[in-house]
Amino acid sequence: MPFQLIKPDTRIDFVGQSKWALALSTAILVAAAAAMVLRDPPVRMGIDFTGGMEMQLRFAEGGAVDEGGIRGVLAGFELDDADVVRLGEVGGGEYLVRMQRESLGEENELVIELRAAFEQALGALEVDRVGFVGPKVGEELRRNGLAALTVASLLLLVYIGVRFTPIFAPGAIVAQVHDVLVTAGLLVIFGREFDLTVLGALLAILGYSINDKIVVYDRIRENLAIHTDRQFPSMVNDSLNQTLSRTILTGGTAIFASFALWIWGGPVIETFGLAMGLGILVGTYSSLYITTPILLALHARYGKSAAPGGAKASGKKNGKRPARA
Repeated sequence: MPFQLIKPDTRIDFVGQSKWALALSTAILVAAAAAMVLRDPPVRMGIDFTGGMEMQLRFAEGGAVDEGGIRGVLAGFELDDADVVRLGEVGGGEYLVRMQRESLGEENELVIELRAAFEQALGALEVDRVGFVGPKVGEELRRNGLAALTVASLLLLVYIGVRFTPIFAPGAIVAQVHDVLVTAGLLVIFGREFDLTVLGALLAILGYSINDKIVVYDRIRENLAIHTDRQFPSMVNDSLNQTLSRTILTGGTAIFASFALWIWGGPVIETFGLAMGLGILVGTYSSLYITTPILLALHARYGKSAAPGGAKASGKKNGKRPARA
């Protein structure tokens, strides 16, 4: 007997449970807003967006150097808020130091002074890399990142409207905005830093999430063409159940891979892995609970003529069922 993750007769009432999903999303966003009010700064922004300096240091392996010792040296330069991240295994001696700076006018002198102070307090070291991001460049990156998210959402709106019908597009775009906001809200609650890797994760989440919703929409469209005398809400709910196995399998494997990056990817990539994992999880549940209620509301408002196939109000079935995902 073949393995079946979801039994063929599964009938979960996704449409009826959508109000609980809305309550959950609202609670997350309220918690994120509260965290922003209570914290200073409200959102941790990386030097990619605020401007600053980054130094990658390599001390002798097996030495007594640790994050506390490095922060002690930085405190002498009034850089107590700098981020110190260990790279590699414990005792490897490699660290990444990130410092937010309003001015980069004398950064070369600062690098020389810091290196001398590290050598005096912690022993010999090599400065493998030094990077600078000016405040104006950081502001431009932040502005371009928001523009990229906006343009991507508008293009997806046009794509959904052309591929299906206009009543399908609003639900997909509202769900896309929901996915980005809830994922960002969770990162704020967890106190994570927003940088270019997080921006890349949010853009990737848009692409994954819309793909998941297209699969659901395709099944709804197929059922609309086959079951022309079915009640629209019942037919939509059946479509969600029919694609549930595919949704869990594809979403689950992507989530496992993303969380593996979070757990074992190291400090540089862990926030990207966490953002991707959370975003895929949120995008999967929004395909089931956020997109379809909006589609149902628009269908009820504009009538069956707005949807391909035209589901009727009658509860009769013609007995035909599409192949399951």
